[in-house]
Amino acid sequence: MSGHNKWSKIKHKKEATDSAKSKVFGKFSKLIAVESKKAAGNVDSPGLRSAIDQAKAVSMPSDNIDRAVKKGAGGDTANMEEVMYEAYGPGGSALIITGLTDNKNRTSAEVKHTLSKYGAELAAQGAASWAFTRDGAEWKAGAAVPLSDDDGEKLGNIIEALEENDDVQNVYTNAD
Repeated sequence: MSGHNKWSKIKHKKEATDSAKSKVFGKFSKLIAVESKKAAGNVDSPGLRSAIDQAKAVSMPSDNIDRAVKKGAGGDTANMEEVMYEAYGPGGSALIITGLTDNKNRTSAEVKHTLSKYGAELAAQGAASWAFTRDGAEWKAGAAVPLSDDDGEKLGNIIEALEENDDVQNVYTNAD
């Protein structure tokens, strides 16, 4: 009975890729809804246009984009807030963590837990942002900090764990 488990292999691969896509699409849906609320549903506004372009760049379906725009314009995102956390990682690297959440306390606790699990710590506002400059919605590192291979691996694990959180949108670092 050759090939009897071919479908199960395909099913598991599809499950993994669909799960990854769903996580990315969910993050962009939140972002589009918040930007749509700010722009009152006007898709020509720069912030909303930028969010839509980013979503299209990762092949997000147009139906999902339209639903997110309508959701934001309809006012269903009244309690979504933008959050920013600053942290110190291994080797003295600075991290800026941005996100969208409906519950700041939950998100803060999750971020703190993730950071402490990997030996990093949350910093006060302004403690790490001095190493970055804001370029629109993005943060650019001012001066890069060289890391050893071990510290680089630890930092990679921290960033990966933070990006698994649904409320975290982006993680910026000044590490080389």
